[in-house]
Amino acid sequence: MASSNMTHSTDALATELRPQAADFYRQVLEILQREQLPFLVGGAFALTCYTDVCRYTKDLDLFVRQSDVPRMLKAMEKEGFVTEMTSPVWIAKVFREGESIDLIFNSGNGLASVDDQWFARSVPQQMLGIEALVLAPEEFIWSKAFIMERERFDGADIAHTLLAQADQLDWDHLLDLFDEHWRVLFSHLVLFGYIYPSERQRIPNRVILEMLTRQVDEASEAAPEERLCQGTLLSRTQYRIDIDQWGFEDARVRPRGTMSTSEAQRLSRTDEENRRFDADAGDEG
Repeated sequence: MASSNMTHSTDALATELRPQAADFYRQVLEILQREQLPFLVGGAFALTCYTDVCRYTKDLDLFVRQSDVPRMLKAMEKEGFVTEMTSPVWIAKVFREGESIDLIFNSGNGLASVDDQWFARSVPQQMLGIEALVLAPEEFIWSKAFIMERERFDGADIAHTLLAQADQLDWDHLLDLFDEHWRVLFSHLVLFGYIYPSERQRIPNRVILEMLTRQVDEASEAAPEERLCQGTLLSRTQYRIDIDQWGFEDARVRPRGTMSTSEAQRLSRTDEENRRFDADAGDEG
């Protein structure tokens, strides 16, 4: 069960939405509830819930089980909405008149698959007049920690969440979520102390000491022989050269990761590159 976290109303964010967007979001949430298809609210709404940061959002992020996605898309199509399985690795979308909703069942790097524990730890919150469930703050941090693209870095969202919720977080669960990827969490904690020097004591000493101990222990060990690039877990495009030209293995690809080589390559290409790739494949066929 999630810890008892202080939450804020999302009403202020709701008033920033275009009326047609708010109506679309509300309609989709009502359909999912009517069809008994569970979802968790993330993204800007969860950010407002935990930090009181109100940031206009161009879409709505719903976290769902992958097994429920086909039924969700079918229910949306029945209501006349356009749907798309954007990536079989992590996301589907629902559209109406320029508005969109993301149905997220994994992270873009394949590490954060939505499972029953996400729902068990979720936090009740009213959104757009509907009783809904929001990602627990630990899962919210986990869902954002690896987003370090050239054009997008979610570190500020994590820093604000730590500032508002550090005293209430289940730190043992957060460490369990990151597991072997603890360095990513550590990087955000180090940055938190830099961003807020007067607030760095909010991070428990035992957590910082645990991270430092792991780093010291690791430094005394021999480096792995495998030439692995985990940068692809942080950015889908910025480490292509490491994989394509410099001989590093892609950490997203099985057996290390959860993707096939073709899935990882598709995620690393731009939309235009994928259109050309698909066109060329069609011509060859």
